[in-house]
Amino acid sequence: MERHVAYSDKDWPQGTQTLGRGLSIILAVKAGVDTLSELALEIGCTRSTTQRLTAALLQQGWLRLKSMGRYGLGEKLTSLTTQAQAATPLLGLATPLLHTLNETTGRMVHLGVRADSAVIYLMRLEGRMPLEVRSRTGQHLPLARTGTGRALILDESETEWARLYRTSYRHMPAGLSSWINRMRFYRSTDCVFDLEDDEIGIHCVASPVRDASGSIVASISVTGGAGEMPLLRMKALAPQVRHTASLLSAKLGWHELSDVAD
Repeated sequence: MERHVAYSDKDWPQGTQTLGRGLSIILAVKAGVDTLSELALEIGCTRSTTQRLTAALLQQGWLRLKSMGRYGLGEKLTSLTTQAQAATPLLGLATPLLHTLNETTGRMVHLGVRADSAVIYLMRLEGRMPLEVRSRTGQHLPLARTGTGRALILDESETEWARLYRTSYRHMPAGLSSWINRMRFYRSTDCVFDLEDDEIGIHCVASPVRDASGSIVASISVTGGAGEMPLLRMKALAPQVRHTASLLSAKLGWHELSDVAD
């Protein structure tokens, strides 16, 4: 993992060193430096000074605490990331396709991207029937809990799946084996079913979006109430969701047979 250049007071005008140290901490966390002792070394400050700076960044939402006292980027930064991504071609290319999917299914539609161990929602289109779900545009939720999130990690190793599951389901360690089996099946179909995994009474069908290299860069999902979107209906919706994801992938340059020699 490439690390950024360590902070130096000489790089900042007199009176702005504290600002520089704070920004350097954020850059260090982004680069993968995520413990207090490592951050102190990175900015050349004492542990107590570094702790005061990180505490302020946590309080203001620029950083967040992950498991084992490690630091991650906070909601303010992920919100800025969302705004930046909204200016990229992805959202512009996705919008007409998502509106079509929304109109043909009559259900809530999401577009999500990955940020660390979370899915961030770039777009949410309401369905014809009111539906109360906790997802909001710009919000991040654990990857392993949501259909939109799990579609983003279908290409990951089973070791990474297990790590993300433990991050999201600390209170349900015994469920890992069955969750992995479900992920294997979803990978084989390129489609994920959320069967009240994240919210009681909510079902979701999701599929990944790939760029020209074949990497998963986003996911599309259709969400509905469990009563009006039972398993049989989800299976019927799956081809529509996969087709929409394939259309968006094609707009991003992905072709399923692009890696096959002529």
